[in-house]
Amino acid sequence: MIIKTKAFGEVEITDDKIITFPAGIIGFPDMKRFTLLHDEEQGVAAGIRWLQSLEEPAFAMTVMDPLVVKEDYNPEIDDELLTGIGEVTPDNLLVLVTVRVPSDLTQLSVNLQGPIVINVDERKACQIIVDADTYPVRFPVYDILQSRKAGD
Repeated sequence: MIIKTKAFGEVEITDDKIITFPAGIIGFPDMKRFTLLHDEEQGVAAGIRWLQSLEEPAFAMTVMDPLVVKEDYNPEIDDELLTGIGEVTPDNLLVLVTVRVPSDLTQLSVNLQGPIVINVDERKACQIIVDADTYPVRFPVYDILQSRKAGD
C-alpha cells in the first residue's frame, strides 16, 4: 500500500508494517491503523520515530523508546489493560512514548504517563495511562539528549 504523509511524502507500506490499535489512541479513538516511520538518513538509532496514521495523512506522532531518556522507566501495567493486543511477553513487547517538540527545543519533553504498548508479533497496540505520581506527562529530555550526543 502507498500512503501519503505530511512529513515523508509518499511511502510504501507492506501489510507486516501495519500496527492496529483496536481501541484507537487517546484523544483519537477512530484512528486505528498506524505504521512506524523513521528518517532514513538518521536511521532508527537516532531514537526518534513517527507513529504515522494510515487513515489521516497529516497525523503523525513523534515517538521514542523511553529507556533512551529514563533508563529506569518501568511502569506497572495492569494486564487487563493489554487484553486487546494479545499475549504480551518481554520478547514481543515494544514500549514507546510520545515526544513533545515545541518551537523552543530546550523545552523538549516526553510523555511518560501515556506509553504506547505494542505487541510486535501480532502488530496490535494500545496507549495506556500509568501512575501520575511516578511518571509525568512532560518529562524534560533536552539536556539528557544533549549529554548523550556529546558522549558519542
